[in-house]
Amino acid sequence: MSHVGVPRGTVRKRRSLALLTTGVLTIPVLAGCTSGGEETSRGVPQDIAPTARQAVADGSTVNWAVDALPATFNAFQADADSATTRITGALLPTLFPMDRSGQPKLNPDYLESAKTIEREPKQVVLYKLNQQAVWSDGREIGAPDFVAQWRALRGKDSAFWTARNSGYERIEKIERGADDLQVRVTFSKPYADWRSLFSPLYPKEITGSPDAFNDGARTTLKNTAGPFVLRGVSKSEGTVTLARNPRWWGDKAKLDTLVFRAVAAGDRTEALADGTVDVADIDAPTADRIALARRDRGSNGQPPAHGPGSATTPAAALRSWALAHGSDEEAAEIAQAAREKNRKAVVAYTAEQKALRDFAVRKSLEPAYTQLALNGESGPLADDRVRRAVARALDREELARTVLGPLGLPAKPLGSHLALAGQPGYKDGSGALGDQNTKEAQALLADAGWTRGGAAQPPKDTKAGSEAEKKGDEGNQSDKSDKGDKGEGSDAEGAKKDAEKKTAEGANSEKAGQDTEAKAEKAEKAETKEAEGEKADQASEGSAVSRDEGLYIVGEDNKPGAHAPAQAASTGGASAIHVLAPGRTAAAQSAALRRQAGALGEDGAVAAQDKQPGGAAGAYAPVGTAAPAPAAAKGQLGKDGKALTLRFVLPSGPGSQSLRSVGDKIAVMLEKIGIGTEIIKVPDESYFKDHVASGAYDLALYSWPATAYPATDGRPIYAKPEPATDGSLLVEQNYTRVGTDHIDQLFDQAAAELDEKAARELLKQADARIWAAAGSIPLFQRPQLVAVDKKLANVGAFGFAAPRYQDIGFKNRQAAGSPADRKK
Repeated sequence: MSHVGVPRGTVRKRRSLALLTTGVLTIPVLAGCTSGGEETSRGVPQDIAPTARQAVADGSTVNWAVDALPATFNAFQADADSATTRITGALLPTLFPMDRSGQPKLNPDYLESAKTIEREPKQVVLYKLNQQAVWSDGREIGAPDFVAQWRALRGKDSAFWTARNSGYERIEKIERGADDLQVRVTFSKPYADWRSLFSPLYPKEITGSPDAFNDGARTTLKNTAGPFVLRGVSKSEGTVTLARNPRWWGDKAKLDTLVFRAVAAGDRTEALADGTVDVADIDAPTADRIALARRDRGSNGQPPAHGPGSATTPAAALRSWALAHGSDEEAAEIAQAAREKNRKAVVAYTAEQKALRDFAVRKSLEPAYTQLALNGESGPLADDRVRRAVARALDREELARTVLGPLGLPAKPLGSHLALAGQPGYKDGSGALGDQNTKEAQALLADAGWTRGGAAQPPKDTKAGSEAEKKGDEGNQSDKSDKGDKGEGSDAEGAKKDAEKKTAEGANSEKAGQDTEAKAEKAEKAETKEAEGEKADQASEGSAVSRDEGLYIVGEDNKPGAHAPAQAASTGGASAIHVLAPGRTAAAQSAALRRQAGALGEDGAVAAQDKQPGGAAGAYAPVGTAAPAPAAAKGQLGKDGKALTLRFVLPSGPGSQSLRSVGDKIAVMLEKIGIGTEIIKVPDESYFKDHVASGAYDLALYSWPATAYPATDGRPIYAKPEPATDGSLLVEQNYTRVGTDHIDQLFDQAAAELDEKAARELLKQADARIWAAAGSIPLFQRPQLVAVDKKLANVGAFGFAAPRYQDIGFKNRQAAGSPADRKK
């Protein structure tokens, strides 16, 4: 995800227990869901064509596609992005990279050992550095680098524009050991995730001063300590070029140069075919083209039976020929031009297919998962019964099959918010919420007051200060006092606004009822018009401008799920824009974006903005303009004259087909229990900033990456929102606005628990309660599809593991000509 600007960094403050409410919801099923041992889960293995180093040739260059040039080379700044992470991984020390099982593993290139040597009276960790480890200027890596990075990131000096300080604020002091190669770190309070610190490690020349930290490391890194060094950055060519590090003390890098090249997702098929890149994350359609190219290898030069013109029937071809050779000169000229255009397209497509034969598709599961987010700040989803009904209406297995099945990957729903299948500590905690059950979902909605005839009924009493309104207010206050583990997140002010809104809506309910038939007829006509313009829509799907008004796009897929493309059911690398970084790695991806919108509190947490009656800017435009009311669906539930309809915000870009396909299926599932969905498509670039982060949605789909440190990285994602002094809501990275006191306490306990087994048990309990709060519903782990030159080794779909850049290279002739390779 790319970001613009250089916002001031933020310091994530610890939450005060004084702000926590006392209400606790007893959920008997939780004990059963969290007790017992871990599930024996196996993740999908990585697919990187593993090859012994002696079988990899020395020399040559590899071009690796990234979404864009990195906004900064400083991974601790708010606008650090995926390109920053990818490139710095080859240039800077990572002390504990993730291994293939998704847990941190000591990196012997930089550390001889690192362990907690004291627990009482305070935790002390001793790092013993590799004696050969040096920066590219020849200076040894040592204690001064650790001290400088700690001082920059601990949050006490606002001159450093930092995006995160998780863990660094717990360090009391750093001391030199027997020499500079021994570093003693003393913590003021226990920190279980201490391995997350000092990765990447920057030289003291960068972290030692605000100017160097804020500006010096944005565009270059003069001093590095990895298998490669930074040779240069070319904005005009969109490249970052790395060269082999002559001072590298570890295994020598096989490649002479490694070039990271900015290539948009939609341009990657062409870039692969013309040799611009050798490695690229791809989507399912591109993977299909590579598979077809490999299949058609023995076609003896014949044009492929797919691609441009392949769907032309014999009758259509004959008619085209007749027109081109007919007596009508004007018609003949048009037909000849069309035939020539098609011929050129076939030639270009055939040439691309021939070039794509040289690539293999490496596939695994990406270390990230897609979730359905339910915004519990206001509206129907502020009621936990409605959220749980939505969750229990979902057939998560079907959704997983939609995305993973066509790719031949295990289509199993994800059972945890805090670990992925294959990681230590993974356990399916979804039982705290319950399996898919239509009857129980409907019962929950009925208990919340949503009935079949409710949309046509006016409020029982719409007079100001009426007994009904007072009871509603009292009920909201009661809900607030009880919300503890319900995670309702609404406050007295919000309840009052809701009551006032319902009163105003009730006054107009009679008129709304009279207009229902006309609106339904209008919607039907619009639906017909959209069906007729379907082909035009598909060609311009990346645009968020509607044909009529240019203000909003609602329900443009006609009936949700009616024509979801079968081959678009993948969330491959092309849609990585929707992967949001966790608190440790990117606070503030959200901070950078929200500051631009002027919606951050002083501590850097996201402040939910007061929304106009018609929705937030970006959701509907102009501000305050309400989206058109959807026609009442047959059997749709309602209450007090208002239909139960949820705004479902989805990205509109060409790389987001899979999310829209999943969204369509969810809409159909919700329709079965009487919940209507208003699908709103928005541009990819504003999807997170203007909708998810700002809370301008009811339902949304986005992804979180895996982490080896769930106690640290998970807390800001699920932390209970805090009311700010101005009446807004500070949500950190909890964009669902759903949280509980108990969840916060479990995260705090896990972060301070040095016994690994006990810490995992606390996290399982936290996960079960997150499930029960029903603000975030994990759906599936994302597929990872990577196109790789088939002669390349040790690169591809890495899964959990970090790349070993020094091992990447082209197979030597003996290895490249092996029978195993020829079969691919």
